[in-house]
Amino acid sequence: MASLLAPHNPRLLTVEEFLQIDFGAELKAELDRGVIVMMAGGTRDHARIQGNFMRFLGNALRGTGCRPYGSDMKVRSHDMSVRYPDVTVDCGALGDAGGDEFLHAPRIIVEVLSPSTRGKDAGVKLDEYRSLPTVETIVLVDPETERLRVLQRSGPQSWNDAVFVGPAALDLPSLNVTMPHDEIFARD
Repeated sequence: MASLLAPHNPRLLTVEEFLQIDFGAELKAELDRGVIVMMAGGTRDHARIQGNFMRFLGNALRGTGCRPYGSDMKVRSHDMSVRYPDVTVDCGALGDAGGDEFLHAPRIIVEVLSPSTRGKDAGVKLDEYRSLPTVETIVLVDPETERLRVLQRSGPQSWNDAVFVGPAALDLPSLNVTMPHDEIFARD
C-alpha cells in the first residue's frame, strides 16, 4: 500500500509547454528548471534602480543596434527555464529567428537583488546566465548596500568575478559604456 505521505513528484514542464499556459494579464510566472514559479512585484527601490538602468542604457545605446529591455522580456536560460531579468541588453537584430517571444542575443543581464530572490539570483540564475554564449556581463545589484557584483566573460568558459564594496562605476566594455555609481542609485 502506497503511503499517503510519500513525496509528490510533479512532472516538469518544458519551455514549449510553459509558453502554452495563459496566466492572464494580472499574473506573471517564470519557469525554474521545469517548475512554474509565480512572480511578485518588487519594491520602490528595486523599480527605481531598474528604471535608472533602463534610462541610462537607453540613451547610451541609441543608434548602436543594442537595446535595453525590462523585466517584461523573456530569456530562455536553460532547456527548462524561462527567466525575466530586471534589465537585459540585447544586440540581436529585430525580428531575429525565433520570433519576439524571447531575447535571442542577450549581452548584458542585470538582476536587482531582494531578500526573497537573492539566493536564486546569485545561484541557479547566475549559473544559467553564464551558460548563455552571447552573455558578456552579468550584474547583481544590492539596493540595500549599494554594492555591485560584476561578472565579465574572460573566455568561452571563464569569468572574472568582482564585488565592489564601495561606490564604483559599472564598466560595460562590450558596449563601450560606463555607468557611474550615482546613475545606478540615483534617487531623483
